[in-house]
Amino acid sequence: MFKLVLLSPALAIAALVWQQPAGPAQAGIPPEAKQMVNPVKPTPEGLTHAKKLYAMDCAICHGATGDGKGELAGDMKPPLKNFTDPAALNDFTDGELYYVIKNGKGQMMAEGDRTKPGDVWNLVLLVRSFAKK
Repeated sequence: MFKLVLLSPALAIAALVWQQPAGPAQAGIPPEAKQMVNPVKPTPEGLTHAKKLYAMDCAICHGATGDGKGELAGDMKPPLKNFTDPAALNDFTDGELYYVIKNGKGQMMAEGDRTKPGDVWNLVLLVRSFAKK
């Protein structure tokens, strides 16, 4: 866990939210986050940049392909969700994903102001894209 904290706040992309049981109300995420709509349209440039951010900050736990089998994932209980499974994110809105990346949750540190809102929205698009391959 200590390595997780030192690596980057962007690990916040989902470490604990993905571990929560699916349900309409995600524990600890404010209701207004559910209503947020992604204003960013997917572009090759935006997704390329998101892939770089993900590789630097998220893949260590979530795996390079989003399968939840990164180097640090083995120590996490319960195991991380597999983003390549379309059902893994069914109960999460884009706003909820944005909130978790931006603000952190549980063991995950927040991106906070270190990452621009457009980059966080592109990370949301990237995470969603893992299930489309």
